[in-house]
Amino acid sequence: MTLVAGVDSSTQSCKVVVRDAATGELVREGRAPHPPGTEVAPEEWWRALERAVAAAGGLADVAAIAVGAQQHGMVCLDERGGVVRDALLWNDTRSARAAADLVAELGGPAAWAEAVGSVPVASFTVTKLRWLAEHEPESAARTAAVCLPHDWLTWRLAGATGTGTLTTDRGDASGTGYWSPATGEYRTDLLERAFGRVPALPAVLPPRAEAGEVTAAEAGTAGARVLLAPGTGDNMAAALGVGAEPGDVVVSIGTSGTVFAVAGAPSRDASGAVAGFADATGRFLPLVCTLNAARVLDAAAAMLGVTLAELSDLALRAPAGAGGLVLVPYLEGERTPNRPDATGSVHGLRLANATAENLARAAVEGMLCGLADGLDALGLDPRRVLLIGGGARSAAVRAVAPAIFGCPVLVPEPGEYVADGAARQAAWLAAGTDEPPAWRSGEARPYEADPTPQVRSRYAEVISAG
Repeated sequence: MTLVAGVDSSTQSCKVVVRDAATGELVREGRAPHPPGTEVAPEEWWRALERAVAAAGGLADVAAIAVGAQQHGMVCLDERGGVVRDALLWNDTRSARAAADLVAELGGPAAWAEAVGSVPVASFTVTKLRWLAEHEPESAARTAAVCLPHDWLTWRLAGATGTGTLTTDRGDASGTGYWSPATGEYRTDLLERAFGRVPALPAVLPPRAEAGEVTAAEAGTAGARVLLAPGTGDNMAAALGVGAEPGDVVVSIGTSGTVFAVAGAPSRDASGAVAGFADATGRFLPLVCTLNAARVLDAAAAMLGVTLAELSDLALRAPAGAGGLVLVPYLEGERTPNRPDATGSVHGLRLANATAENLARAAVEGMLCGLADGLDALGLDPRRVLLIGGGARSAAVRAVAPAIFGCPVLVPEPGEYVADGAARQAAWLAAGTDEPPAWRSGEARPYEADPTPQVRSRYAEVISAG
């Protein structure tokens, strides 16, 4: 049996899975937490990765490994490869003004969509580099190279032998704001516009390329080779992990909420709602992202003093529309729509509807309405809608989603889809085949419900009024 490993270095934790390269069968796994916050020392990711690898039984018997990680984060390195400052994560919104300035300077959203397929918002690396140049010029001056979280972890696994050995993949590169999925090239002119100069950048590897080998010290063996696959961003890895194909739309409810599809051609949305990313297979991944997803449920549960399971039970006891209660889920600002300074709010509260059940239902519906807007923005007639992520474990979410989306949804068996996708990429490298291995997966369960367009309409009225 040939084994491969996949890593999910997410906002909240690091997960490692070890799987059979031929079948995808799970052999073992491990995890370790990340510190909270939107500004994190990359060394914390490394320590979590080491702990998660140890918990998963090490890498000594693994043929290949790939790292999937949170998109967009800014990791700045000096000439010796040292970290200049703590990394700014995708959900750090301090660069919102920088994003607006960059969009205006290039001539508006359409110009950015044409250049790189996406209109930058505070999440994008290019905006964080503009913020750094303006607010921390000394740190900017020390920055010799810029990379993304998955790039940095891959580089560390390979021994961190110099910034010239940094690598990335087309999927993660497409979220920087200075790499074009349409041309497959960096737009260094946009990087220079943002940062004032062009630091060293990772080499963008094709999907089946080898990024190097894990050092013997990290692999736990001095003999066997452990190949490093290119790795990718978390959404691209999730698409691989869930087996998404052209015609599928995936709705992922994690720390952020994402709605994405596998496409054969690059996309350009001048409105900025749809990010025109690349995927990890050579195709493309048009994507809509909301900052607020599963943590909306966490917040509602905390307010009510209940567990997530109890929150789900409460929501299912309330009527559709929550008796007129609407929860706007912008708890940490919002990316789509682009309202970085927005806050969450509750509307329509009256004595008659002031119940725990209605608040729980409003939290579920508000979160799902934001994702339904993303589904509409893609403008597709999907063959399948797959619902994944930690939020999909909620019985209320599974029951309410088809009513809000207005179509049936399929919920695959719960899994670590990002880590699984990274492992599948590692298996692809080990196999040397034209396409990723067709791993066996459990049956996806269908969920159907009568559409509730009145809930979407009421939500839209509240959003428009705000």
